Amino acid sequence: MVALPESVDTGAFCPARERYAAGVREETDMSLKSPKAFFAPLAVGAPQPLREIPARPSRAIHFFDPSNPKMVDKIPQMVGTVDVLLGNLEDAVKADKKIDARNGLIEIAKNTDFGPTQLWTRINSLDSPWVLDDLNELIPAIGQKLDVVMVPKVQGPEDIHYIDRILAQLEAKAGITKPILVHAILETARGVAEVEAIALASPRMQGISLGPADLAADRKMKTTRVGGGHPGYLVRQDAPKGADGTADIHAARAIFQQDLWHYTIAKMVDACAAAGIYPYYGPFGDITDVVACEDQFRNAFLLGCVGTWSLHPKQIEIANRVFSPSVEDIKHARRVVAAMGDGTGAVMLDGKMEDDASLKQCLVLVKLAEELAAIDPALKATYDAIEVD
Repeated sequence: MVALPESVDTGAFCPARERYAAGVREETDMSLKSPKAFFAPLAVGAPQPLREIPARPSRAIHFFDPSNPKMVDKIPQMVGTVDVLLGNLEDAVKADKKIDARNGLIEIAKNTDFGPTQLWTRINSLDSPWVLDDLNELIPAIGQKLDVVMVPKVQGPEDIHYIDRILAQLEAKAGITKPILVHAILETARGVAEVEAIALASPRMQGISLGPADLAADRKMKTTRVGGGHPGYLVRQDAPKGADGTADIHAARAIFQQDLWHYTIAKMVDACAAAGIYPYYGPFGDITDVVACEDQFRNAFLLGCVGTWSLHPKQIEIANRVFSPSVEDIKHARRVVAAMGDGTGAVMLDGKMEDDASLKQCLVLVKLAEELAAIDPALKATYDAIEVD
């Protein structure tokens, strides 16, 4: 284990959350509170809101339908193999199965020891007729075991404020001792435009996911794909020129498929990083194309996402591997940390200059490796076997 320099701050303290709590007015949200009010319970008897979001690995958020007996039967065996199990109550569940899904999730939660695996749920959207019943029934019954409530189609901070207040009242009534966190999905153009305010809307905010299908429809994008690139969204190599200098536009030229979601993911990552919460990629809809799935997950990981959604068990292995730093990256990061000593100055390592900025990048990987090793014995053994020159 490499000791981290004392001069480098790797804690979860977030200046943006503190400024928000202090009542600094920003253009994105004018409904700000005093520091005391922001971090105070919204109901008498509700648990104290968290100042730091727990750094629990969530490489794969695996969705399952609690009304589907085949999926339900697999849940006990999946505990420990995936960081998050999410009981889905929203889009994938038919209207006549909503009550069955809700009741099924309650039974699963009561009868399952989740160990290191987190239990989340995606409730129905705030404009649906089922959302209040979701909260009113789930929180008293399984609130003590529920880690995160995922809220779909979040339009702005007011949606988070609404959920925040209801959760506080239900927690107080049920005597729940730990605050249930909130995760928002970006599925509308307005949600993307308001993402900074959404990220800072409540101390309950755990993270934000990209919801590409609904977002594409809301933006009127011309794609029916759920995540991933698009063969029509590309750049083409310049046409070669002949001896007379004329471009041959019909000659064979290399083309490169582009990522429709690069801008949105980057904007979401910035908002989450500034707020001290976690960004996630979301779904990759083509279950059969595991190669493209891995590429998309890796792009999100490199951009700053901490995890993604899993729609099929085969995507769990991909997510666990992609969102865990490689042995080569951890070895290099540990070498830089060891070489930098107190974190000041600069050193030459393998012909490259490493300085304070390099150290901060490496500490991100070292810290992530330690968090993952704490819940993944196989990964711990792999990281422990790394020898630093």
